[in-house]
Amino acid sequence: MLTLLLIGLIALLALGAPIFTVMIGGTLLGAASLPRSLFDEFGGPITEVFRLGQGEQAQILSTIPLFIFAGYLMAEAKTADRMVRAAQAFLGWLPGGLAVVTVFACAVFTVFTGASGVTIVALGGLVMPALIKQGYPQRFSLGLVAGTGSVGLLFPPALPLFIYGTVYGMAAQTASDTGQGEMKLIEFATDRFVFAGIVPGIVLCGVICIYAMAVAVVRKVPRQQFDLRELASALTIALPELALPVFILAAIGTGFLTIPEVASVSALYVFLIEAYLYRDIDARALFRIVRESMALVGAIFIIILCATGLTNYFVTAKVPDAIVEWISSTIHSKWAFLLALNVMLLFVGMLMDIFSAIVVVVPLITPIAMHYGIDPYHLGVVFLLNLELGYLTPPVGLNLFIASFKFNQPIVAVVRSTLPFLSMMIVALGLVTYVPALTVVPPPKRTGLVGPLVRLVEAERKKLDYVDQIDLGDGRVLKLDDCDDMDTDLDRLACKGLFDAYSKCADDACRTKAIADYKAESGGGDDDDLDWDDDDGDL
Repeated sequence: MLTLLLIGLIALLALGAPIFTVMIGGTLLGAASLPRSLFDEFGGPITEVFRLGQGEQAQILSTIPLFIFAGYLMAEAKTADRMVRAAQAFLGWLPGGLAVVTVFACAVFTVFTGASGVTIVALGGLVMPALIKQGYPQRFSLGLVAGTGSVGLLFPPALPLFIYGTVYGMAAQTASDTGQGEMKLIEFATDRFVFAGIVPGIVLCGVICIYAMAVAVVRKVPRQQFDLRELASALTIALPELALPVFILAAIGTGFLTIPEVASVSALYVFLIEAYLYRDIDARALFRIVRESMALVGAIFIIILCATGLTNYFVTAKVPDAIVEWISSTIHSKWAFLLALNVMLLFVGMLMDIFSAIVVVVPLITPIAMHYGIDPYHLGVVFLLNLELGYLTPPVGLNLFIASFKFNQPIVAVVRSTLPFLSMMIVALGLVTYVPALTVVPPPKRTGLVGPLVRLVEAERKKLDYVDQIDLGDGRVLKLDDCDDMDTDLDRLACKGLFDAYSKCADDACRTKAIADYKAESGGGDDDDLDWDDDDGDL
């Protein structure tokens, strides 16, 4: 019966049912299949959801509405026009300058909108006619706009970085419990992870730009003459918006503001410049933007809630353990595992939206990656880069359908036009996957003084070396606990002094002298009020 219900859920998903309904349905089915009562098994996942409102998870999740609101404001305003103009004035003189401008404009725009579909719709109508007019082939222009619609998801403050950091932190905490009273130390911090994708993101954009410049040279596309006056004018107009990513990186990198504070300041800043400086947003537009952006926030939170419950069931049913056991018996190299992971994630990115993929798949692959010793920051970059490619992977990549609708082109034509760009992105994925040094993260922050930490370590070391009983050499054994039972403070002090001196000794001569000094100080060691242990342990 459960099998039939599971098949029914999969069929509903294929027919277009909301993915969160399938997730919560799968959680219910899983809870019903476990030995305890349905209330006990299903109550655990729901209780787990409320933990998201506590601690670091709540702080990171609170940034989602703020960054989404800021992104919607920029999408509604004429940010795209100002950004493209400034980039064209700065880079238009290069071979393939307009194509390079398109790549970086899409990357920057995707960072703030958080959704590649919005980037294609907002920038496509602006740069597509300009590319064709300048002499680029129509197929190349279509593929460039569709293919670069998701290349900004590795640059901060893109939302997937924060969501992945939160989900991985929870998954690693669960996976680090060995079940034997031991915990594996997993070093991972979201405020460091948001910087991990900068170099890989530059590699991805650079590979696409090299291909675009090669096409421009072969096609002999004319260059734009460099105009310093136009550059100064375009940069002056776009400067308030271009300064935003610099502020975000500086604030997070220096620790001047926490991530939620950065999100709050960014949202307020974008609202002020778009509504009052540029005057692109009026009251009616603002109401619509708030409604649409918060609808997206609600959808993301529902997905996170249901996916968290499903993940909790997976952990309870030991699904990750079974996957680790199977993969470790089949794949014996971490590099082979990364290759298999890339193939799997391409299908995941093609079939699921990026937020669902993060909260469902990350808890499953975390224990496997820990088993192979893969750096958590490198794993996160590879994961998100795969999902970027999934947007463009035929036959059902989301960007393919958005571009087909936006430019009124058959889906087959869109797929053919994007294949060269997908190939370049796969090359970048290979470089990032197999050259972990490209994943660069800032060093961990010092949260306190070194002195107290050194003293704490020294105290713990002393505990390991400290003896707890001493053979006095005359048939009696003195225990450390006996010191507290002595009548006078002087006797207790002398007893503990013996243990301290004895523990510091490195040879027998030193230990013999410590015992002799103690006996002399305590009157030969006679104390009728104490019970001594003899060598056999008898009282």
